[in-house]
Amino acid sequence: MSRGPRKSVTEPTRGYRVFQGVNGVILTLVVIVTLYPFVNIIARSFSGERQIRAGEVTLWPKGFNLTTYKIVFEDDAFWRSYGNTVLYTVVSTVIAMTLTTIYAYVLSKRELRGRGLLIGIAVFTMFFSGGLIPNYVLITSLGLKNSVWAIALPNAISVFNLLVMKAFFENMPKDLEEAAQIDGLSTYGILWRIVLPLSKAVIATMVLFYSVSFWNSWFSAFLYMDRTELMPVTVYLRNLIAGATTGSNSGAGLDQLSQAAANIQSVTIVLTALPILAVYPFVQRYFVSGVMLGAVKG
Repeated sequence: MSRGPRKSVTEPTRGYRVFQGVNGVILTLVVIVTLYPFVNIIARSFSGERQIRAGEVTLWPKGFNLTTYKIVFEDDAFWRSYGNTVLYTVVSTVIAMTLTTIYAYVLSKRELRGRGLLIGIAVFTMFFSGGLIPNYVLITSLGLKNSVWAIALPNAISVFNLLVMKAFFENMPKDLEEAAQIDGLSTYGILWRIVLPLSKAVIATMVLFYSVSFWNSWFSAFLYMDRTELMPVTVYLRNLIAGATTGSNSGAGLDQLSQAAANIQSVTIVLTALPILAVYPFVQRYFVSGVMLGAVKG
């Protein structure tokens, strides 16, 4: 009895094609909803005061104007603050990555005595902290005020990042470490020559997480630093928004101040987010694989 041609196993079904179409429409809408605020902020940062106040700016600048950018860029305090932010971000990220990697590697060893206690101590800090005043007293008593250590050390380990790295290390093949031990490598040698080279994805992901966190952080500097020349750019821009430094630092006229007041928030958001947006494409391929490998396996 003759039968009709059989469908290929790899041929998508009608239901799957419908799913792909619906999924594509939903993701397109999500992209539009996500991108619109950023595009609108950029357009407002280059727009004129009258157009901004009239609500005419959507996706393209209206009344093109660079007054606010000029006010910010001509202020030496802005560049000094930007340099401080770069320094604080680099130093804090290096310290955080060093401590998080070592701690996560230790916790990944199931045979370690006291492993459960160490994990419990880390997780405990996710839900409970000493509070703002005790932290301030501690930092002050240790002599860390007005230094990079006041920003780097209190936030050196993110428990979320620690658990992700721990899960990643736990799923690495044990045979590699056993072979390295037979070849005579020490624990530190195994970590440096075997584990870390195979962990580029999760390391790049954690570097991105930490660097973004430290770059955008302003409260620690606002709390622990009372010298203007040590402030990061986030505090400088926060002061601009609050109107604390626009007139005094720039010597701007009334027209310039009026223009700056209209789009200062947009300009500050663009200036703060731009470096991270420029770096992210270079680590994006590591970002996805690092999160998936560290959080899904096991």
